[in-house]
Amino acid sequence: MKHFNTLLFLSFMLISTAGFAQITKKANQFAWGELPAIPDNFGFAGSFSGVSGDALIVAGGANFPDGGAPWSGSKKAWSDKIFVLDKPSGKWKVAGKLPEALGYGLSISWGKQFICIGGSNEKGHSAKVYAILYKDKSISITMLPNLPQPIANTTGAVLGDVIYLAGGLLTPEADHTANVFWSFDLSSKGKKRVWHKLETWPGLPRMLAVAGVVDQTFYLFSGADLIKNNKGGLDRQYLTDAFCYSAADGWKKIASLPKAVVAAPYPAYNTHHKSLLIFGGDDGVLAPKAAVLKEKHPGFADEILAYDIEKNKWSVEGKVLKNIKADAQTNPNNSTWPAVTNTMVLWRGNLVFPGGEVRPAVRTPKVIIARPKQ
Repeated sequence: MKHFNTLLFLSFMLISTAGFAQITKKANQFAWGELPAIPDNFGFAGSFSGVSGDALIVAGGANFPDGGAPWSGSKKAWSDKIFVLDKPSGKWKVAGKLPEALGYGLSISWGKQFICIGGSNEKGHSAKVYAILYKDKSISITMLPNLPQPIANTTGAVLGDVIYLAGGLLTPEADHTANVFWSFDLSSKGKKRVWHKLETWPGLPRMLAVAGVVDQTFYLFSGADLIKNNKGGLDRQYLTDAFCYSAADGWKKIASLPKAVVAAPYPAYNTHHKSLLIFGGDDGVLAPKAAVLKEKHPGFADEILAYDIEKNKWSVEGKVLKNIKADAQTNPNNSTWPAVTNTMVLWRGNLVFPGGEVRPAVRTPKVIIARPKQ
């Protein structure tokens, strides 16, 4: 595997498209491969991921250090490690630590900075915003203004200099999702450098939605609401509706998705200002059976859904890299799965999907990379 990965990295940087095709699996408009795995036995879900100093950065997240699951009595643990990959042919290194162990927040890459917004840990949810700069092989962290409230399981994207954050959970014990839509202008100065509360979309509140941006418009897709069941507990209501927002025109409902894509990697990929692509996600079909299926769970969706902006229509545009080995039940990290609760990072012209959750309670250290076809 190490030899295979070395060849793959060289292909990204040095060889022709024909050579690349010989060692990767193609699906529709992408050629797929893998970067070096994050150096952890199990990997993390909910990590912050982005780019600074032309390097790929993965910070924080959570896992079950014993490789177990909630139904086996395992306890979730959060990480504060900041992993850096300087180049595709390099090796991951621990370059620093977050000010606190944290995960399940919003990741934004802007200019030279990688920004970690909100999130959660064993103490609760956070309103902190950390700006990470990777320069001269070292990490520096500065604070940006706090969010209006602590929040986790949110989504968002940056449009020009403005960060938009939508939905989430305000507390770990919340019995309803957050009906919030906040913005922050990174170019603002002085007293204007604050988070602003904006009008929310004309639909149910939600968490774990997928955001995207095209031109001057912000898009919000799917997500899950919380509803009380007849046993007094909470269930997720998987949503398929979608909306778009512009500062000039406000919110507008657009075509609903063919299925839910809860916790799919965000932001959606902007293909030449014509469409937005969403990679996988949880459609909720097997959610009620997760604790019963356990290691027999087949994993999350691998379809790529495309939203055509001009036609206001959805289509299926291929599949995410998936390679399930014979020992997938007992050794899931030997397989390559489409993951949820991770970020889509644009790095050196490629789409990168670091880590995430590949089936309920199971993380992966694998890093999938997709090269757009010319």
